[in-house]
Amino acid sequence: MPGGEPDLKRIRQRLEQDARDLGFCAIGIASAQLEGGVATHLKSFVANGWHGTMNWMEETLERRSNPARLWRECRSIIVLAMNYAPEADPLENLHHKTRANLSVYARNRDYHEVIKGRLKTMADRLKSVTGKDVKVFVDTAPVMEKPLAQAAGLGWQGKHTNLVSREHGSWFFLGSIFTEAELDFDKAEEDHCGTCRACLDICPTDAFPAPYQLDARRCISYLTIEHDGPIPHEFRKQIGNRIYGCDDCLAVCPWNKFAAAASEAKLKARADLVSPSIAGFLELNDAQFRAHFSASPVKRIGRSRFMRNVLIAAGNSEDVSLVAPVAALIADADALVRATAIWALCELVGMEGVRPYLDGIDLSEPMMQGELRVISGKAMA
Repeated sequence: MPGGEPDLKRIRQRLEQDARDLGFCAIGIASAQLEGGVATHLKSFVANGWHGTMNWMEETLERRSNPARLWRECRSIIVLAMNYAPEADPLENLHHKTRANLSVYARNRDYHEVIKGRLKTMADRLKSVTGKDVKVFVDTAPVMEKPLAQAAGLGWQGKHTNLVSREHGSWFFLGSIFTEAELDFDKAEEDHCGTCRACLDICPTDAFPAPYQLDARRCISYLTIEHDGPIPHEFRKQIGNRIYGCDDCLAVCPWNKFAAAASEAKLKARADLVSPSIAGFLELNDAQFRAHFSASPVKRIGRSRFMRNVLIAAGNSEDVSLVAPVAALIADADALVRATAIWALCELVGMEGVRPYLDGIDLSEPMMQGELRVISGKAMA
């Protein structure tokens, strides 16, 4: 308490009550000093180039590997989880080729906005009790949330590198409160994966070089969200109808049998994003895209990448009714969209069928040339 010794038990009780009241499903406290193996693992990940084009991971490597370097005065880190589990098996939608599939976490409001305000509320209350400064983070700063969550006892990093909880499965977001206050730490959670390798075996693109290792360059979530530019052809068929992220390795985890569906209204799936039609998305211009996803995490990738992903799904759909809207995008204002539209059209009607749609189209730009070279074996400029 300000002006005296803090009552750590009372502070913990208050934190737990606040967490429940604000919709969090779990809370734990860890030291600001991560064990050395975490930094070693991160450095190896970057050294192998598995971070792909996420250059910020290399640029923030030192701060990311040690929370104390992010804020020297930090003494304790409170880690909180918020459940976003779906009401039905998200893998079922992958069988409907004419429907688009968005990762479960992206089917409603941006979780950053949902969680950050509540973390600030908790942090302000903690500061008023301890008199110590606080900072909050939700996946937007160089903070290693998953190792911190494991150290705080919330779960363990499974073989797919994501956090798993015995109580909540794989479906939860993480946020953290850094504080100068010296609080009691929780016991770190142990690994409970055992011999199970379901998450490794289900990966469509073989993105796991080994258990507990991820090559993001092969990960559909990375390719459809973080990766800019054309998606390598070797992965396009495996992407199927996934237009934003991938939940396969999460959804197949047997610990999800203990997960309850999300209770937070802002994290429950919007009806129009559970199994939306590919055809509808192909019609979106930039203003329509921004309006449709105004409060969604999807908005941050922009229309160009979004339409690239939708066009890949269209090409994989085997639905000839999509030929007209796909062909229309060959003349789109965005080069990435134009190039991917050629690939999608080729998948739907074949290379010879594409030729009539190319009349009057400028095929000299590098991105178009590269696409044509791959799908036909020669340039068609």
